[in-house]
Amino acid sequence: MADTITLSKPVADFHVHVRDGDMMKLVVPTIKLGGVSVAYIMPNLVPPLTSVADVLAYKSRLETVDPSITYIMTLYLSPAITPDVVHDAAKAGITGVKCYPAGVTTNSEHGVASYAPYYPTFAAMEEEDMVLNLHGECPSAGHIHVLNAEEEFLPTLKDLHARFPKLRIVLEHCTSAAAIQAVKECGPTVAATITAHHLFLTIDNWAGNSFNYCKPVAKFPADKQALLDAATSGDPKFFFGSDSAPHPIVNKEKGKGAAAGVFTQTHAAAYVAEAFDQLGKLDRIEAFLCEFGRQFYKIREKKAEWSVVLKNEQNIVPPLLGNGEFAVVPFKAGEKLNWKVEIVGL
Repeated sequence: MADTITLSKPVADFHVHVRDGDMMKLVVPTIKLGGVSVAYIMPNLVPPLTSVADVLAYKSRLETVDPSITYIMTLYLSPAITPDVVHDAAKAGITGVKCYPAGVTTNSEHGVASYAPYYPTFAAMEEEDMVLNLHGECPSAGHIHVLNAEEEFLPTLKDLHARFPKLRIVLEHCTSAAAIQAVKECGPTVAATITAHHLFLTIDNWAGNSFNYCKPVAKFPADKQALLDAATSGDPKFFFGSDSAPHPIVNKEKGKGAAAGVFTQTHAAAYVAEAFDQLGKLDRIEAFLCEFGRQFYKIREKKAEWSVVLKNEQNIVPPLLGNGEFAVVPFKAGEKLNWKVEIVGL
């Protein structure tokens, strides 16, 4: 086993939540700490980002905190995202549109109830070569619940791919063996992100522990193994998207209505190194963290003036980031990792 791994480029994280206001100021500096230079930013703020002007203003706020990061921006799919808005967004350099099913996760109250009304929008995105980012769950109702919501969504993924075969689609934060298989069965314009925390978690880890609770929820051991196999497979359809989601500790400790989200940004690459090392697949880590996502998104990025070295050294995850009402509990808080991220050249 190598003691150090020097990445040829810093990590590209294709699913990042950094919120706004004071939380944004706390979290944005941690992007680089996790080894990341490219961050694909989610639009589910309050209110959501449904105009080109709002997205560009948000990007400006992010760059004020850390201008060295390449922020790849997205719109929140809603009736406001018309074909004309898509064309304007493409001209403005906005890369994707994120689709949230109504009510399934944080700040998704304005999400989608039916996909058919958005077919003209998807056609415009296909024309502009923009990316459709799908939170792949159906809302809980009848026979649908948190453990099968992702699998129940997969026919929708395949239907959208069949209707818009040239539209680049990313099934975000896969959590099930069924999702992995569905992405494999689709053509080359369909890919998927896999988080760091889902490489460790199963249902037993979040049932009773709100700090491991996220949407989609972690599922069964066989599903976790399918995620590990996909992430370490060398298949370019699967790449890193942390879905790092900060919430104030008071919102995670609620007895009822605990916020959904796991915060991994500070140690993003170290968590992944830990998981890959356990499988003896560290030779595949650079492709997963640095190469496949960049290739799929065809991104243009700022040249990072720093590099990332992963070191095989003990690394204790701190119990908290920040203090007071905005304090955030990181994934595996207080636990020992065997890998750490070192930023070189700052």
